[in-house]
Amino acid sequence: MPDNKVILICAGGTGGHLFPAQALSRELGARGWTIHLATDDRASRYSSDFPAVETHIVKSATIGGRNPFKMIKAAFTLGAGYRQSRALVEKLKPAAAIGFGGYPTVPPIIAASAGGALILLHEQNAVMGRANRLLAKKARAIAMGFGTGKGEQDSKVVILGNPVREEVLEAAKSAYKIRKPKDQFNVLIFGGSQGARYFSEVMPEALKLLDNTLVKQLNIVQQAREEDEQALKAAFNSIGVKSEVSQFFSPMAQRIANAHLVIGRGGASTISECAVIGRPSILVPYPLALDHDQAMNAAELEKAGGCKVIKQIELTPQRLADELKSAIEKPQELLQMATNAKKTGKPDASKDFARLVEHVIAGNAVEEF
Repeated sequence: MPDNKVILICAGGTGGHLFPAQALSRELGARGWTIHLATDDRASRYSSDFPAVETHIVKSATIGGRNPFKMIKAAFTLGAGYRQSRALVEKLKPAAAIGFGGYPTVPPIIAASAGGALILLHEQNAVMGRANRLLAKKARAIAMGFGTGKGEQDSKVVILGNPVREEVLEAAKSAYKIRKPKDQFNVLIFGGSQGARYFSEVMPEALKLLDNTLVKQLNIVQQAREEDEQALKAAFNSIGVKSEVSQFFSPMAQRIANAHLVIGRGGASTISECAVIGRPSILVPYPLALDHDQAMNAAELEKAGGCKVIKQIELTPQRLADELKSAIEKPQELLQMATNAKKTGKPDASKDFARLVEHVIAGNAVEEF
């Protein structure tokens, strides 16, 4: 192992990128590595608990669209981020840099590679994102959360699952319990800004189609955008359903554990956490997701019998009402779905990824892992 036990973690500033990066960083820290985080200015919401010696905000921009002025501006911003990253790499001299996706990883990963650090990538989804595809040739190893790993970088790929945070592992200790007749039926609904908007529109309409005796049995915990929060609360109050509506729930893992049914998108973190904790879900992949990654993520869990996947265009208020009615009336089906989901979970993904990192840093081939 190198004398300088520094690892630079690079992640886009969203929960989907930062949560698995946080889990790996905690495991590497426990193994004696010093962790630094390179991310963008969106990360402040999630990075306060990140186990890094220091968080470095790197200038970044998304490369996309056809507007030439925006493309030129993005190129200049990424160039500035690269110069920042070169200075950071020269200062830290990391043994390795690990990218978790998102364009904010591009400048520091390229700088770390130029500076002689080993490069590893983690892809949360069943299909690699644009930033990771751009960086794949520089990587010594690519860990993936889902999928088969087939492609031009196949020799570098190891399917490890998505590292999950300690709160998820703690919540996973709670077994799924069938609701007793007099208890509330707990439904958790969340899914990012686009998911929150859609679910805020369809859920009240679905409840209006349910028999009142079923509505009274429901306890809904639902994420909503700031602009939708008050309207959704008012809608639920007028229907008479027990509910809790918020823009953000913490700890989310415990909310998942408390749920009899989860309704969400097909994001990698959502699926991985539902699987590790072992909870049944209805997944509605975001139809405009790049590369249809959410649909591919959800398809793997559905194939294992751990969830039900419904296209957004097919999730009408009537369809959702029917699904809720069926979930309440068929508890054994939910129990089986929870059991199937749990079998697909990878609670040791953080430990396995940390072992891969040390394996590669020690000079071993990925094929030997």
